[in-house]
Amino acid sequence: MSHNHAHAANKTILLNSFLVISGFMFIEIAGGALTNSLALLSDAGHMFSDAAALALCLFAFKFGEKKGTIKNTFGYKRIEILAAAINGLALIAIAAWIILEAVRRFANPPQIATLGMLAVSAVGLAVNIFVAWYMHGNVRENINMRGAYLHVLSDILGSLGAITAALLMIGFGWSWADPLASLFVSLLIAKSGYDVLKAALHILMEGAPSNVRMEQILTTIKSVDEVKSVHDLHVWSITSGLNALSAHIVIKGDIRVSAAQNILRRIEHKLEHLGINHVTIQTETQTHGHSSELICDIQAENSHEHSH
Repeated sequence: MSHNHAHAANKTILLNSFLVISGFMFIEIAGGALTNSLALLSDAGHMFSDAAALALCLFAFKFGEKKGTIKNTFGYKRIEILAAAINGLALIAIAAWIILEAVRRFANPPQIATLGMLAVSAVGLAVNIFVAWYMHGNVRENINMRGAYLHVLSDILGSLGAITAALLMIGFGWSWADPLASLFVSLLIAKSGYDVLKAALHILMEGAPSNVRMEQILTTIKSVDEVKSVHDLHVWSITSGLNALSAHIVIKGDIRVSAAQNILRRIEHKLEHLGINHVTIQTETQTHGHSSELICDIQAENSHEHSH
């Protein structure tokens, strides 16, 4: 699937998921308030973060479509990564709130309408499973989608925790099961938030993409017969699914600009199959180095308008 088609599909999936999650969120908030269940309220709070995360992702996708300008030459694609980082921080903050409230409830457990809690959490489980299944196929290559998906996935565990707590209170009268389930959910939420935030910061720090092997990149460039050596090699992600590379290559002997262009096009084609979408390579000759007239800076951008 091309980047543009995947982008459009992601927006549709996010919008539909947002509508489903938002609709049930109000039911769960009301159910949690009426039953006085922290497990249910924490799950409702997490569903609110789900809805906010999905809305933020939609905004990021839409804003990221803006074309580049003289001041923002890559456009606004990286706003998707900023949105993912905000999602990660939001998950960690929600987890902290649930932990504090759970500790308070261990000391002073309130009365809970367990049957109502069980009914609402069961419906919540069904809703979250459906949304997670709907989103699943489109989360691997986009960190923003993955962040929203992890929100929903951890919500499934939150619903299971609320159901388990309700059953324990109905069967054994264990009032501490409600805050205990909330603590369990909070740890899952915090782990999801940490993973998303870590991945987002890695991209913002321009670390090497996780789906790219630097040794393989270097070997691929040097596999072209005319290339003697490679230096100043850098690979980073502009945004999810859009990797960039810059490097200097030393060419064997003196060659013309047209020959250098041919070499670069061959390298570009090889790198495209390794997930590199945007390539900038400077060629240098063995004898003249940077001062040679034969040096040729060529921007070889594999935009999807030019993809094969």
